[in-house]
Amino acid sequence: MRTITSSSGQEEGVTVRRSESADAQGVDLLITPLTMEVFGRVNIIHLLEKANLAVTLADEKENILAHASFFDHPVGDLVDQTRWECFLQKNFKAETCTPWNTLFLHLFVAQPDFASASMKEIMRAVFNAVTELDHVCLLSPHISALEPALEETFEPLQRLTDPGPQCLALICHREEHCPRLHIRPARVEDHNDVLPLFAEQTKHLSAERQYFLAELIEAQDERNHTAVCESDGVAVGFVSLTSDVDLNRLNSHFDLSQFNGLYKDEEAAAESESRDNEEEPTQTHGAESQQQEEEETQTDRLVPEKSNAFCVRFFSVHKSYDMRSVDFIPYVFGLFPDLDFCIITVPTLSPEFPFLQSFHRAQRRATSLLQDELYIFHRDGLGNVEVRPAVAADRPAVSDLVKDLSLRESLLQDLDCFYESCRDLDGVTLQAFVAQVKSEVVGILIIRDEQDIEYIRSHYNIENFIYFSHHRYEEHAQIRHFVLRPSLQHFSKHLFKEVLRLALRSCLYLRILPSDRSQENSCIHHLDSVLNCAVPVRPRRQIIYPLEELGINAPSRQITEDQAPFALSLISRKLTLEPKVTINARIVVVGASDVGLSLLEVLCFCPHLKFNNLTLISIHGLPSHVDHDHHDGFLSTSHAFSSRDFAQLPLQTCINVVTGKMVGINRKSKSVSVSGGRKVAYDHLILCTGLQYQVPCPTGVDLSRPVTNSQLQAQFAHCRYTQPVPSNLLTLNDLHDCRAARRWLCANFVELEENAIVYGNSIDVFTTAETLLSLGVQGRRIHLVLPPLPPGASCFSDPQVKKAVHAALQKAEVQVHHDCLLARMNDGEHPDPLMCVSFSTDAEPLHLQCGVFINLSNRGVDYDAFRSINSSFLVFDSRLVINASFQTRDPDISGAGPLTKFSRCYYADEWSHANFNSKEVGQDLAAMLLPLFDPTLEPVDQHQSDVDRQVRLYKQAKIQGGKLPGGFNYLHVTKPSATGLPGAPVKHLQDKGIATGRVETGNYFCVRLDSYELVETLTCLSLKPLPVSNYLSLYGKHEQLLGQLSTYYYQGLIPDLYSFLRQSWCLAIYHDRFSDFEQELQQITSAQDDEQRQQLMEDEDDTVVPPQDRFKDPESRAALRSSAVKYLRYNQNLLPMFACPGQM
Repeated sequence: MRTITSSSGQEEGVTVRRSESADAQGVDLLITPLTMEVFGRVNIIHLLEKANLAVTLADEKENILAHASFFDHPVGDLVDQTRWECFLQKNFKAETCTPWNTLFLHLFVAQPDFASASMKEIMRAVFNAVTELDHVCLLSPHISALEPALEETFEPLQRLTDPGPQCLALICHREEHCPRLHIRPARVEDHNDVLPLFAEQTKHLSAERQYFLAELIEAQDERNHTAVCESDGVAVGFVSLTSDVDLNRLNSHFDLSQFNGLYKDEEAAAESESRDNEEEPTQTHGAESQQQEEEETQTDRLVPEKSNAFCVRFFSVHKSYDMRSVDFIPYVFGLFPDLDFCIITVPTLSPEFPFLQSFHRAQRRATSLLQDELYIFHRDGLGNVEVRPAVAADRPAVSDLVKDLSLRESLLQDLDCFYESCRDLDGVTLQAFVAQVKSEVVGILIIRDEQDIEYIRSHYNIENFIYFSHHRYEEHAQIRHFVLRPSLQHFSKHLFKEVLRLALRSCLYLRILPSDRSQENSCIHHLDSVLNCAVPVRPRRQIIYPLEELGINAPSRQITEDQAPFALSLISRKLTLEPKVTINARIVVVGASDVGLSLLEVLCFCPHLKFNNLTLISIHGLPSHVDHDHHDGFLSTSHAFSSRDFAQLPLQTCINVVTGKMVGINRKSKSVSVSGGRKVAYDHLILCTGLQYQVPCPTGVDLSRPVTNSQLQAQFAHCRYTQPVPSNLLTLNDLHDCRAARRWLCANFVELEENAIVYGNSIDVFTTAETLLSLGVQGRRIHLVLPPLPPGASCFSDPQVKKAVHAALQKAEVQVHHDCLLARMNDGEHPDPLMCVSFSTDAEPLHLQCGVFINLSNRGVDYDAFRSINSSFLVFDSRLVINASFQTRDPDISGAGPLTKFSRCYYADEWSHANFNSKEVGQDLAAMLLPLFDPTLEPVDQHQSDVDRQVRLYKQAKIQGGKLPGGFNYLHVTKPSATGLPGAPVKHLQDKGIATGRVETGNYFCVRLDSYELVETLTCLSLKPLPVSNYLSLYGKHEQLLGQLSTYYYQGLIPDLYSFLRQSWCLAIYHDRFSDFEQELQQITSAQDDEQRQQLMEDEDDTVVPPQDRFKDPESRAALRSSAVKYLRYNQNLLPMFACPGQM
């Protein structure tokens, strides 16, 4: 918050921030006729959408006092935006103005009294935010008198031609608002000015070391230097540097191969010296000369490698001058003229300060446990970069630039196509641009027209970042290839900004394909450079259309066609000067469960945050290459993530995956031990391994003696199997296990005549039976052995589904054995291979021959996970104990999902994360973590949450689905409920629910409503594929919203719910933005209710419409109708079956 003074002397506290689309109305109100005379007629939304930088000045009440928009080209059509540099330097004395350091003012508006003060404040903020910016020009074809604020800020450009172009030409220089800091060698007298800077930023200044800065300054020599930056004669920043760098240690922790290990490149230096010698006349020739050269070469190889780097030891700057800390960089390189790299190490938990934004972050080695990050700056980055269209003469330089890249041939092929016809092999327009520093080509960017923009718009939420209607179709382009020299990665944003200007584009899209598709010959190097400039775009939930029934009313084929999925990132004009907050904290997630993946999804999709150290530890890695839509069966699904979802998420580019199992936690060193001997360091550890089926431990009881299963269950509930696992005992916990099981069964079992025993008491037993039947295993060979269930429990909550499944099993001759406990394997002899098994029952024992034993029982915490938790002294009470904020007793270790339970101090034993939708739990965990890193969020008051002693209850539905015996597609959606609560269950509004179809005919559909007539439970059992995403949208909807579902059903007008919910009117409800539309309607109705209640309190007149009849009020109906029309019109591309006003 800063204070400005109006022309009348009034003081006002203001904030300068980047403009938002919501500012458009307030900015529009500030436009005056004088504004239009200078800048012409403007469309505010369009201006905000296309501006490289738009700044708003607002008071404490968020009232807009002033606004300014800046572009990378002049106003109007005075000159082609791609050629303004030549125009400016030809006609005006502006030789220092380049695209690198110049922006153009396209609009300035302000409240009259605050215009001058606002202009100064905005210019100060702009020069402060854009460190490379030196000039702001006002170049407009509209010649008019300037308002005083502009006259005070800008000065006329000196003309070089007479009469020259008829235009306004003014300029504003950095020195007048935010001058570069003066850098000089530090003196001992600076100690008192510099010491407070360190006192603010560190807690390590003990009384014994309070003069260490003075000692550093006095100890300066040719290898150690100190410097200060000063403003108005006062030191406001300090840096200490040394050329004594332990490069061996750095190389052991970081991959520095692309920087030659930070050593001097002796070969390049020798070649340069050789070329210099060739230019001088020589008199030595023949064999003697050759022998001398060979001896010199051998001598050079024996010389130890020389360091080519100096290090920043201490750095501090006053927070008011943070953005100007980059002024140190040219100066410090001058202190070490023979060294090319400046490096600095910072703790992982330290926020990335502006000084580092020009540095390149080194890639950490997988084995490194170092608690610091390494940043590198190369001397070549001191200048600026020039971006221009590629020409044929650039090809050798480009070829040399990409010679070590695996996809270089694809890039060079597209470059040749650009030279020949400006089109690729598919006939799509190509544009190629090169970046050069000191006339040397250091980068290349090749883009092509985006041919599928309608598909992208409908499948990805790009409208979270752009107003689509303000971008012409030809302004969208796809990044085809990108290569930039590693030491110049900080020029990436300028490269993209310039390409957007030179190519006349407004949006660039990067498609990131799954790794097994090799980017489809797209060469991106380095990907991090692009992702640092781009925002990740979330995929949209898709409507599953009944295309045949819709006919001509269906969306276009561009939208409905099936394309291979990809993750999408976007770069637009207004994002090119938008900085990201870099997070180096090491966040380690253990377990690729729905909770863990949901957490990582939220973190990866934060548009203004860049997490550099996200790590997932998983037994089988990231489940991104498994087809969840056509998976190998066996297990049921929660429908949290599909294979398409994984391909559309940026997980593979944003997280490090460690394949293995957690076997230990060292809280002191803050590291996790993984099977195989590897250790992974963490700053924040998230445990969400979930529950797994464990190998069952036979009770070993004497089956000749009578014994009840209830006694055995209690006695052997926590026994662990420690013997060798038989090769034909398959325990299935994830899709990797399922694929392996399918391969084993096809190779070793299907063609035989032995029995398959499926042991367990969950729905997975029945989905596994269906998979075995689909593999061709005869039903009489399949035995389902079901251990006793707790009283009142069932695999299926709907008795009709249970009835259909058992009928299908009976028809297939699958044998089902109830209430059995595993007693013996191979009669107690060597268990491998497993030939026979015995089970105890409350009646006669069960003995079965066994060809394969599929275990789906004994679900609990993995033993290695338990041992890791227990040995690290975290509280474990049958589950990992957490508080309401997901924290364990260690504040750096959190837990979530079925692995956990709430502390007993909450008195909520009936609730745990296992009762809720795991994806929602993961999202809430992310919401708890983000305030630790996101400066735009208020930190969570942890103390308050502990005092409240309240656990969070979630609202999203629990989902279960799978393929059941009989070929039934099953979907069950229900409200979360507590476990073990006494008392009768809550009755539904209708005792039998709203049910159509029959399980025998494979078209059973049942919907149950709660007491508020909201959909609470939904059960589908169908022989046809289910449009799952459509049906999931129904949960929580009011029955009147669903076409008065209850009324029509009891009138006998809905014979088939499948057909009823396939009608075109339902498609608007399935739309992913329908929930936003609902919230808008709720705001309208609640506002009107408040007004009517106020009227009823003030006036008892009977003419006032009571709240329950508000929809009969013409104004209310008009507001609702207008909102509905806007919703349908805005989403017309996906909902063309609805006619909007003006279409008929």
